[in-house]
Amino acid sequence: MIPEKMKAVVLTEPTKAEEVRLTDCPVPQVRPGWVLVKVRAFGMNHSEQILRRNEILADYIQKPLIPGIECVGEIADPSDSSFQKGQRVAALMGGMGRSFNGSYAEYALLPAHHVFAVSSDLPWEKLAAVPETYFTAWGSLFEGLRLQPEDTLLVRGATCALGYAAIQLAKALGCRVIATTHRESRLPLLAEADEAVLDTGRLAETLSGKDISSAVRSGTIRSGITKALELVGPKTLSDTLRCVKKGGVVCNTGILGGMYTLNDFDPIKGIPNGVYLTGFYSNGPTQEIMDEIFTFLTAYHQQPCVGKCFDFSEIREACLAQDRGAVNGKIVVRVTDHG
Repeated sequence: MIPEKMKAVVLTEPTKAEEVRLTDCPVPQVRPGWVLVKVRAFGMNHSEQILRRNEILADYIQKPLIPGIECVGEIADPSDSSFQKGQRVAALMGGMGRSFNGSYAEYALLPAHHVFAVSSDLPWEKLAAVPETYFTAWGSLFEGLRLQPEDTLLVRGATCALGYAAIQLAKALGCRVIATTHRESRLPLLAEADEAVLDTGRLAETLSGKDISSAVRSGTIRSGITKALELVGPKTLSDTLRCVKKGGVVCNTGILGGMYTLNDFDPIKGIPNGVYLTGFYSNGPTQEIMDEIFTFLTAYHQQPCVGKCFDFSEIREACLAQDRGAVNGKIVVRVTDHG
């Protein structure tokens, strides 16, 4: 039975992590084209941190707002959709947690076209690490970079949930992976990659002067990198473009560097001859792609990467951990069943 009230995080203004708390609010009323999802768990994302810190002030954000761009759970009310009550689903993007209320709640009313059936029997905590992170990694690697087993992949800014997922997928495919972090203390966290490299901001120089492995002993490491996933963003993009070999591809997906655009960028001089630049914007998930991701994880016996799991009652602590960078990998929040 669906209750009348639920617990949720509700934002009206910029909110520090220590100020985040659960409040009581009405369970949303279902309407045509939308389904009511009983949230079982959700992953936390950098974009939600940006929203909480300052984007909540933007005119295009209707307040009050429940944040959260992804979740996993069960259909509580299918409305006029083809879903069945109790069916396992994942939801992500499409305006979730910005244009309309998101997943930091016990129930979420979501547009049916951005809710996807999930056949996986993974526990909720593992399942919650998949939707946004693995969809973005999948799109970046296979749509943006057209990754192949014979590729050598550079992941710049790899000590984040998306970086770990990209390394995992690429290694499962059979690629050689070089991963970077700007913190020396985090180099051991990149053990799954073939090589971990300290990023001083001038990575092209670092790599061109370092014979990293026997796989590229015939030349510099630059001669071996065919694809690059840029997660730091515009701050280091120009340098990353000089890290790949001629014919190589760079996909800009992340903005971890806190810089969102390139000013005075000259594409003729800024993109080396024969190098290709693309990007991936994760706002177009489909049932087909979500099925492909879960099929791949199952076929290659891969477990989604979870950094730490918090209970919904610990949402303040989860936000504090996110702000402090205290968790290596995906932060997942488990929503306890209150009936």
